[in-house]
Amino acid sequence: MPNIWDISPPLQADTPVFPGDTAYQQHWSASLGPCCPVNVSAITLSPHAGAHADAPLHYDPQGAAAGALDLLPYLGPCRVIHAIACGPLIGWRHIEHALTDLPARVLVRVYQRMPQTQFDPDLPAFAPDTIERLADLGVLLIGTDSASIDPAQSKTLESHQVIRRRGLRVLENLLLDAVPEGDYELIALPLKLMTADASPVRAILRTPP
Repeated sequence: MPNIWDISPPLQADTPVFPGDTAYQQHWSASLGPCCPVNVSAITLSPHAGAHADAPLHYDPQGAAAGALDLLPYLGPCRVIHAIACGPLIGWRHIEHALTDLPARVLVRVYQRMPQTQFDPDLPAFAPDTIERLADLGVLLIGTDSASIDPAQSKTLESHQVIRRRGLRVLENLLLDAVPEGDYELIALPLKLMTADASPVRAILRTPP
């Protein structure tokens, strides 16, 4: 078993985003040559592209931006729980097998193979009651390999609203394809983007060497 698991999918032109959101784009502002000693690129992307941390501003008009997020939820002991192919909503019955002595961070794998080049309109989401009950157990952060904790067509974002009300944090678009169930150390720090509604993260899991 490796000591470090990279759970961030590649960020590139074919990285899927929600329909209408800003896909990854890159162009070169400067290129190595006789008159230029460096390559310099410029990138444009949604902060929700690839592995990312939602900020409260994403679902609360008065919520904090990504740059104001407390880093504690994004760093520390976590548990990976498998709820693969369990249907459109992850319910309590899908994860209760792995909740004994639960750490404060929970990552739920819902895909056998996370879609890395095409958006899944039928993405697996979370039942709001599942979020409530995890909060009751002291969970600070919930992560998933899905693009959202709410159904793609939802206009009410009920699970995000539970996150808002209970003060939890969320990571989405994690790459958990190769990660066994079990306990790890999570490191997935958001960037200090002072006005953004989310932030890309380079998310990893560590196990003792």
